[in-house]
Amino acid sequence: MQPRNSRLNSSALRGAVDLAAVKAAGEAAQKAEQARAERARQAAAADADGAAPAQSAHQLVIDVTEDTFEAEVVQRSTEVPVVIDFWAEWCGPCKQLSPVLEGLVEEYAGRFVLAKIDVDANPLLSQQFGIQGIPAVMAVVAGQLVPLFQGAESAANIRQILDQLILVAEQRFGVAGLAGGAAAPGEAPAAAPQRPEDPALSAAHDALDAGDLGGAIQAYRNVLADQPGNTEAKLGLAQAELLKRIEGLDLQAVRAAAAADPKDVEVQLKAADLDLVGGHVEDAFGRLVATVGRTAGEDRDTARLRLLELFEVIGPEDPRVVAARTALARVLF
Repeated sequence: MQPRNSRLNSSALRGAVDLAAVKAAGEAAQKAEQARAERARQAAAADADGAAPAQSAHQLVIDVTEDTFEAEVVQRSTEVPVVIDFWAEWCGPCKQLSPVLEGLVEEYAGRFVLAKIDVDANPLLSQQFGIQGIPAVMAVVAGQLVPLFQGAESAANIRQILDQLILVAEQRFGVAGLAGGAAAPGEAPAAAPQRPEDPALSAAHDALDAGDLGGAIQAYRNVLADQPGNTEAKLGLAQAELLKRIEGLDLQAVRAAAAADPKDVEVQLKAADLDLVGGHVEDAFGRLVATVGRTAGEDRDTARLRLLELFEVIGPEDPRVVAARTALARVLF
């Protein structure tokens, strides 16, 4: 599959959880290439006929359902970052946030698309994304899920989040949206640039896509043995190890055990892993910082090292990592 670098994320996107549980994201890029070609064909035909294209690039806010999720979100995310707004009609804060997001999508003029998902009408998507409260805002870039924030945020704060999302999407994946503004009717968006990939790294990605976590872990380690500085392999290894650790864990049981015994380091580590995979990044970091603060010796070092591993999954530049590093320094020193 090309571009293979889109299989993993880094920097602000390192908090991504593979979307295999939702749809076969491993097929997303190939399908998106086909969809892009079809849209270009339709746009050219519409332009020749003097009619509006079937799906204009000006459609920056879309309502997404369980049936349309793959086409509208997963496939589209290989061309432009897709920001998802989880909302419901009864949710007051949602009604405050939605106009802000819709205003920003117009302001950014095609650099991202806003997908709105009604959690009441689409309970399976809500469950698969682990939505526990709304409004909740996530993004998908190149088939990867990126938790952004939960609850109402100011336009200024959201701009900072969007700027980081767009920057990393461009630099790491070549997913640039419609740079310079939305395309005119009849004008197809440019195809995202692609780059060749190391076959060994491709094999590691294939193993991860197939759910062979043990094979993926070993394959990423093989890449790192030859290329110790390979950032993508480091990220892949961190993600694969994280997913391996949570296999078979019961979310409710682990959280109950963690609440019952805050001094049980192993349970806190499991709970932090589940928090991160569920998109609760700050909760995961806060749990481990607190564990470091209340322990000593080997237990403290174990918690500290796990926290550093989770930092690697999210990425050192992410503001949540920066804040957690500061909190960690306070409890250590």
